This record gives sequence, C-alpha cells and structure tokens, in this order.
Amino acid sequence: MSVAPLLQAQDLRRDYTTKRGVFGGTATVKALAGVSFELQAGETLAVVGESGSGKSTLARLLTLIETPTGGVLTIDGRDVATRTRSDSKALRRDIQMVFQNPYGSLNPRQTIGAALEEPLIVSSDMAAPDRKAAVRDVMAKVGLRPEYAARYPHMFSGGQRQRIAIARALMLRPRILVLDEPVSALDVSVRAQVLNLLADLQDELKLAYVFVSHDLSVVQHIADRVMVIYLGHVVEIGTRDALFGAPQHPYTRALLSATPTTDPAARRERIVLKGELPSPFNPPSGCVFNTRCPLAFDKCRVAEPPLELKHGREVACWAVPAS
Repeated sequence: MSVAPLLQAQDLRRDYTTKRGVFGGTATVKALAGVSFELQAGETLAVVGESGSGKSTLARLLTLIETPTGGVLTIDGRDVATRTRSDSKALRRDIQMVFQNPYGSLNPRQTIGAALEEPLIVSSDMAAPDRKAAVRDVMAKVGLRPEYAARYPHMFSGGQRQRIAIARALMLRPRILVLDEPVSALDVSVRAQVLNLLADLQDELKLAYVFVSHDLSVVQHIADRVMVIYLGHVVEIGTRDALFGAPQHPYTRALLSATPTTDPAARRERIVLKGELPSPFNPPSGCVFNTRCPLAFDKCRVAEPPLELKHGREVACWAVPAS
C-alpha cells in the first residue's frame, strides 16, 4: 500500500510581471515553469541548480510566502489554493523556513528568547509559563544554553545564529522545514556541525526537509533524493545515489563535474558549459537547455521534452535513451 506524500506539487508555476524601462512596457518572467514533485514524511529532497534557476522562488511558494501563478500545491492533502483562513494558520504551522543569512533573519533589537517566543504568541494559545518552557526545550534541542535567551543576535557567532534560526523554525512543531542555503554562509567546520544537527533533529522529530543548495558536496551528504532545476524547469529527479553515481541529463553531468572531490576514483572530466544562462524574459523554445547543451539536435530546439522515467530516475531530455 503506497503512502500518501506529505507535500505534493503538480505543474507549479510562478510568473512575475515587471516594467522594462520608461518606454519598454511590461514583460513576464517565468521564474517557475511547471515544477512537479512529491515529498514523503521524514525525507530530505535537495533542490539544486545555478543562480537564477528558480530554487528560492520554489522555497517561497512552499512556505506560503508567495502564491503560485498556476499548478497545484498540497500539504498533507490540503490544497493551498483553496485554503481557508484557519487552514492557512494550520499550514503555516506545518511548514517553516530557515533562511541563508542567520543574522539578517533575526531582529537585532529583540532578545533570542523573545524571538523564539514570538511564533507561539502569534500562532498559539499557550500561557506565558508554557511558552517560556517551550523556548527552553527547543534551545536545548539545538545546543543553546538557557542563559542565551536574554542575549541579542550580535552577541553570537554565525553558527550559533543559525542554530537560533533553526530553533525559531521549530517552535511551532512543523512537519516540514524548507532550508534555503542554510550553511552556505558558515565556515567549513561550523557547517559540518549544523548539518549534523539537522540530521539529528530529523531523526528525533521525524521532519521532512526541502534542502535548497548550490553546494553538491553538501547535497551528497544530506539528501535522500535530488531535484535538478534549470531556468524554472525540472530536468532530472531521482535518488541521491542514482544522480551522483550515473547522472543522465547533460546539465546534471556538468554540475557534478564541477564539484570538488578528494577521491581520485570519483573524479570526472570537467564539463564546461558554453554561453550564459538564457534570459528568463525570453527563454529558448523547445528544451530550455538546448542553447548550452553539447548533445542538442534539431528536435531539442522545437519540442520541450517531458519528464520520463529513464535509468531509474525521471529525466527531461530527448538525447537520453529509454532504459
């Protein structure tokens, strides 16, 4: 018997209308152009791609910061588009976000204890003593001492601030955390500590993670499945071992070839993509990757490839043969 996904996106789209100068009129940016995936309870799905691929836009849609232009997003079977006010409150409790910059996401004039207690004041009916106890409990879970509650963000290191940001995301006991580049601003040694903390919290609290990152070495360490996005399109999605062991899409191969490794047996020939990422104002026809793809042929320039099961994962590429 199959288990229903905790989170499901079907053909999720997000367009932005912008002005192009004083006399240029308006233009539409297709930040996400039909993204579909599922997330199971307790699973870590990594989302990777170049800057401008749509990763952070997807994170904002999943956390209800922005509304999709099209498609369907369901969280625990509840359709986000048709949610009532009470549903919105419950959904926001279920899914929380940890941002890239731990200092920028904290109010410098607010003590850590107040920052952690605030979500409970806004979204729960807990009495003040119970809120204080909940703050102490979550601080202990992320490795923060009780006396830190009276201090301000500037008094902490980057790693400690990210622990505080994680603690705040956990205050409402969510089932899903969206982690938007959560360790990219940290030193390497601190990065490992935060990643281990996230793994321990996932085991203890049965959390599901959507882990947005450009660092594939981190993704290989933490992910169960990986979704590769290029210019708002999913080009490959599959298990971590499948993608890192035998990437199929040319874009995935290029990303992995640029990942540093100390294992001589795991080293790949560097694949250098020609050209720049196309403008989202005017994406290429057919396959969006065709202007930079070394395998592109005539069909790639006129017809968009669907996501199809090939070699144990879903790939959107005409040049990859069926398994």
